[in-house]
Amino acid sequence: MAGPGQLSGDGEHRPLVGPELLDAMFYGLDVGVYVVGLDGRIRVVNPRGAELIKRAPEDIVGADAHDLLHRDSDGGVGPREECPLLGALADRQPTRTQETWSERGDGTLMPVGWLMAPYEAAGEYAGGVVTFFDFSGREADSLRREAHLAALENLADRLSLVAEVTTVLTSTLDVQEALRRLNRLVAPRLADWAVVDLLEGEEVLRVSVVHHEGGRHVSKPELEGPIPPLSWASRSPLQRVLRGAPAALVGPENYAGQPDSAIQKVQQDLFRVTGIHSAIMAPLRASHGVLGALTLGRADQPNAFGRDELALVDDIARRAGLAVDNAQLYDRQRRVSETMQRHLLTPLPRVEGLEMAARYQPAPLGSQVGGDWYDAFVLPEEVTMLVIGDVVGHDLEAAAHMSQVRNMLRAFVWDRREPPSVIVDRLDEALVHISDARMASLILGRLEPPDAGEETWRLQWTNAGHPPLLLLGADGSAAFLEDGQGTLLGTDMAPPRSDVLTPLSPRTTIIGYTDGLVESPDEPLDTGLERLRQHTEELAGLPLGDFCDRLIERVRPPGAEDDIALLVVQVP
Repeated sequence: MAGPGQLSGDGEHRPLVGPELLDAMFYGLDVGVYVVGLDGRIRVVNPRGAELIKRAPEDIVGADAHDLLHRDSDGGVGPREECPLLGALADRQPTRTQETWSERGDGTLMPVGWLMAPYEAAGEYAGGVVTFFDFSGREADSLRREAHLAALENLADRLSLVAEVTTVLTSTLDVQEALRRLNRLVAPRLADWAVVDLLEGEEVLRVSVVHHEGGRHVSKPELEGPIPPLSWASRSPLQRVLRGAPAALVGPENYAGQPDSAIQKVQQDLFRVTGIHSAIMAPLRASHGVLGALTLGRADQPNAFGRDELALVDDIARRAGLAVDNAQLYDRQRRVSETMQRHLLTPLPRVEGLEMAARYQPAPLGSQVGGDWYDAFVLPEEVTMLVIGDVVGHDLEAAAHMSQVRNMLRAFVWDRREPPSVIVDRLDEALVHISDARMASLILGRLEPPDAGEETWRLQWTNAGHPPLLLLGADGSAAFLEDGQGTLLGTDMAPPRSDVLTPLSPRTTIIGYTDGLVESPDEPLDTGLERLRQHTEELAGLPLGDFCDRLIERVRPPGAEDDIALLVVQVP
């Protein structure tokens, strides 16, 4: 059986509300509450609900709500297709009934009023929270019914808000964007002003100020930005919250008189400019301390905040703190991983007459690093070796495997002056024995300068299962080199690979790339390749660095989840 506030139907425990809110909502209400999944089965019930139904909780959890409870006025079980609760679940809409009937454990019928609010778990629609109460006896009075239903609607709205907050905060790993979305969600449902401050050591950054006015959200950038640093001597509400004090009810009276610190003066001005007459300040907490504060203020809304709303805002701030902590940890890991990846990619050599540019762009999701790489180095006989490759995966393990494969390939190239296909075959044979990489694709090319009295450079290359090179001619036309396709490295029984010799007329540009630039699960590969060819022609003539940046910007498919390596070389 799942504990209160948790779902266990799919084997996972997912907190529905925070501990403070859980106590108020689950145990502090004189109404029944149960959570129902999309299959119509009850996941959890509160003690008052079990008491009203006159059944033990273990006899309720797991049962089909329609079969167990829902009855006609004569005690019969109605058709499932006419069940208002199942219909509300299918419609994903909050639904309220004035009076229906439920069967108790002792066989008696109970007139009930109920309200269902849909909720999400892990970002997906998961079912409904049903609040209900007994309409019999003295509770049958119409005024009392309306009061109960109003209370239930308020509770359902809060439960829905908590679920929406969780979805909003987990919808992006951009800290400031997530907090802006949070502000736009809580205003005007709880307040008409929403302010978020983040701590950066002793410094305080006001990242978002939103006012709901005239039916729309208006950001107030003039109130955002750095504010004076934290003062440990000040007793003002914001600084106490930033130092770890619990959420607090705040009003203009807290900022009357002479400010005791620079940050207190800023807060005094904030209350004066906004006209806030009632506010709640709650800490954004993480496991290692306070990360900032959420301030919700009412200026246009006449009612002051009460104690019952304090727990709700504190729970929202707790969720925001966890989201900020996760996003900041992710950002730190991303920067460390990306720095490591870039150090694994060696600088391009300087070769007289050749222009070169390269880019590595990490995956937008995941660990931000991967197995894509480019390489270029010069042999003693003035031959420039070009490599573009991709080891399976886009995580730290793939980056480590990429480093192994790249270093092995460099050693094989330097050890013997052999055609590219022979070198790649030798690498393939050795891969399983002296590398942890399971599979990789690459193109290895020898770029040789023209003989005396000639102008034509020569590119001898082999392709081991990699997307084809693209050549951009001096006339601005682009074409793929589709010959010489061989199998991936790491496949058993690979046939010998072949070499292709391609003459390069003056000002020809060689473009090597990895599949993250052109591949998307939402479209055929040919679509991405054609998009690459078209934009290559459109960007012809740009300096190579600008060419690389613009090409990635234009060609990378929306929602792509792979990293990108890009190597561009132009002959004289």
